[in-house]
Amino acid sequence: MAPPILKLDDIFLSFGGAPLLAGASLQIEPGDKICLVGRNGSGKSTLLKIAAGLVEAQSGEVFRHPSSTVRYLEQAPDFAGFNTVQAYAEAGLGPGDDPYRVSYLLSHLGLTGEEDPRMLSGGESRRAALARVLAPEPDILLLDEPTNHLDLPTIEWLEGELQKTRSALVLISHDRRFLEKVSTATVWLDRGTSRRLDRGFGHFEAWRDQVLEAEELEQHKLGKAIEREEHWLRYGVTARRKRNMRRLGELQTMRSQYRGHKGPQGTVQATAADAQESGKLVIEADKITKSFGERAIVTPFSIRVHRGDCIGLVGPNGAGKTTLLKMLTGQLSPDSGTIKLGTNLEIATLDQKREDLDPEDTLANYLTDGRGENLLVNGEQRHVTGYMKEFLFQPEQARTPIRSLSGGERARLMLARILSRPTNLLILDEPTNDLDIETLDLLQEIVAGFPGTVILVSHDRDFLDRTVTSTIAPATPDAPDGRWIEYAGGYSDMLAQRKGALEERKRAEKAAEKPKAQEAAPSGTSSKSKLSFKQKFALDNLPKEMAKAEAEIAKREQLMADPNLFTRDPAAFNRLASEMEKLRASLTKMEEEWLELEMLREALEG
Repeated sequence: MAPPILKLDDIFLSFGGAPLLAGASLQIEPGDKICLVGRNGSGKSTLLKIAAGLVEAQSGEVFRHPSSTVRYLEQAPDFAGFNTVQAYAEAGLGPGDDPYRVSYLLSHLGLTGEEDPRMLSGGESRRAALARVLAPEPDILLLDEPTNHLDLPTIEWLEGELQKTRSALVLISHDRRFLEKVSTATVWLDRGTSRRLDRGFGHFEAWRDQVLEAEELEQHKLGKAIEREEHWLRYGVTARRKRNMRRLGELQTMRSQYRGHKGPQGTVQATAADAQESGKLVIEADKITKSFGERAIVTPFSIRVHRGDCIGLVGPNGAGKTTLLKMLTGQLSPDSGTIKLGTNLEIATLDQKREDLDPEDTLANYLTDGRGENLLVNGEQRHVTGYMKEFLFQPEQARTPIRSLSGGERARLMLARILSRPTNLLILDEPTNDLDIETLDLLQEIVAGFPGTVILVSHDRDFLDRTVTSTIAPATPDAPDGRWIEYAGGYSDMLAQRKGALEERKRAEKAAEKPKAQEAAPSGTSSKSKLSFKQKFALDNLPKEMAKAEAEIAKREQLMADPNLFTRDPAAFNRLASEMEKLRASLTKMEEEWLELEMLREALEG
């Protein structure tokens, strides 16, 4: 095991009241790709800032290797003193760094480098900050929500960059798919302390549930032990006669541990308020178009949205998702074509820019619209502090100004307000921004179980796959030209359908070219009419090899199904996981080779 290049040990930090960090640790070794996870407000960003040297812990040890370079992705970049984005990004380079890296990164992040930093949007600021921290290829990269404001093509490009980078990496993100693809280790920050799992995020949630179940069992055992000791204290003859002080002391210690146990933070408990049912046909768009100047945003597009549909809108930034969304909801008129909205529609909107929030307003006033201490939810009068608790806000926060809330808390507050209003058409524009994993789970359940209709814009692939019934995407994702296509299913289904359509088109093109090639062939020559010996041997033997690989995979899956294996023998668990990954890659390669040979055989046999 390589020595750590950065180590935080037993970190304590409090801003008054309960400590934010109480014994948290983080160890980074060369090549690590760690995801830092935890609830909103658990101290993830603060721990990352301590690692970057931007915040000082009140106690604990911080070690950074003297020769290591660290880069931290700022949430709010400081552009003071820079006339262009290129100059800002190049300022992050060290003496021996390649300046070409800045141009390469800015190009892939959709910036020219000539932009005025004072005129950048929030998304463009995030892209410029990413270019600045990635360009030097530092020893340690600390990234806090790097995918916020990025579109799907850019997120997928960033995944590839981080997978191949030589930098050690610690990242915070709400994007499950992104974490699964990039991380190889997980640090869970919970109730001020940290736990580490030497596996990627894909294995985190099952492990977390096991830890919490074991903790609950230990707390239950402690409660039973206290009951037994109290029974001895009351009825034990020795206790009355000799007053065994040691045993009394142990009982007091157990009571203190039991009372002082801080359980995991609760989950948001909420459902959408009931509303009058809308008509069966919610939206009907017929050949709608929209252009801005010479640029076509929407070319003739038609869709019928029915009650109960959940539709996802995806595409690169600037493709026209928000424009299409506003047209479908009647906020923007089309240049041509017609939009018909159904009957009895009650629309609620979650705006990605959070423009509905007045930073000087209080939480209670925002939730009740300034109408006192109560609000009406599903026809029932609820006190605002009780309703706030369902969204993990404390009663004392009722008079807190909104400006003091974190990004995740603001998103939760807007969600609380929307769900208290009767609605049958939910419009969600980037609803997953800043939400923690547990609140995302709840939002997925709300959307999936919503009896009305949902239209959402999102760059979160996992969220789309779990919720939507159909996906609207540009016909040409790399260069949107105003053509939009509706695909059945979620994001992964859309990709599969695109791939299938592309392969079908290629086959049709090949079929069209084949007669021309035969006509052009010189007389007396003939095209290949049968498989070679090597191809025939592979076609016959590949199914046997695939069956062997499947059997080996099944054998390892059975061994890894033992819930105690990782605790008992982590080395064996990791070895089995590595073998499984290689076997699956080999199986996929054999399946593709067999499929190609089978298609060739069918083509040759007519």
